[in-house]
Amino acid sequence: MPFAIRIHETGGPEKMRWEEVPLETPGPGQVLVRNTAIGLNFIDTYHRSGMYPIAPPATLGMEGAGIVDKIGPKVNGLKTGDRVAYAQPIGAYAEWVLRPADRLVKIPSGVDDKTAAAIMLKGMTAQYLIRRTYKVKAGDVILVHAAAGGVGQILCQWAKHLGATVIGTVGTEEKAKLAHKAGCKHVIVTVREKFPERVKEITKGAGVPVVYDGIGKDTFMDSLDCLAPLGLMVSYGSASGAVAPFSLALLAQKGSLFLTRPTLMTYTAKREDLLKSAAELFTVVKNGAVRININQTYPLREAAQAHRDLESRKTVGSTLLLP
Repeated sequence: MPFAIRIHETGGPEKMRWEEVPLETPGPGQVLVRNTAIGLNFIDTYHRSGMYPIAPPATLGMEGAGIVDKIGPKVNGLKTGDRVAYAQPIGAYAEWVLRPADRLVKIPSGVDDKTAAAIMLKGMTAQYLIRRTYKVKAGDVILVHAAAGGVGQILCQWAKHLGATVIGTVGTEEKAKLAHKAGCKHVIVTVREKFPERVKEITKGAGVPVVYDGIGKDTFMDSLDCLAPLGLMVSYGSASGAVAPFSLALLAQKGSLFLTRPTLMTYTAKREDLLKSAAELFTVVKNGAVRININQTYPLREAAQAHRDLESRKTVGSTLLLP
């Protein structure tokens, strides 16, 4: 029988178990995939801890890549042996996964399985953030938090490719080097600089039209002070914890600001949007505009240690779990 990383109650990494699971048979509209690589993401820690509620027992993980092993009835466009990748639904931390066929995308030639597994959730998140939530254009000056992280490095490279000037924040000097390599013209090391002041200095007091914030509680309020009037605050993650409730009047006081809390699930709910997002992502990866840095790999059975390292900010770029 295959193995998977499962939780039977929410909590810390110690709640994660490496255990045998049944090898399921695909039903109508389903495909059985043998995973070759699995992506690690902060949302996995939210599910594990209970910040984003799920019903245990559950297998963690949102993104991965693998080989089609069996196909259920009423599945078109896929065959046994196809290389495929996915970003949802939950359940990726397993040697074999049963996936809805309409949530799978074929991996094009020129993109290997590890790269595909590292970019489906993070890369398509970057895609909707800069191509749809706020359509970044040449000449924009934007602020990206956690610029050395998995989403951050992809987002910064892509934004630079589009002609934007990217201001990135990081927590250490080591990560500052990575952010520069990822396309940031300006990097703010938050342990020694106050980023609202630096952003105002860089923009000569104008502020930025958009802030991309995957950190949450620790950066949210200061991020509002970085925005130009009518600017957009994009809060897409909570790595430091959930943002505390606040009065909407604050958005008016700070310049008639806009606020959104988007999710990949909404932006790729329609299959046509999923395919378009993946196609754009694969294109910028294949043409070299976006380079994927897989800086850490762990055996799947050691996923708990991967979670510890991710939450303690020891990881940079993308991380994979290997079955």
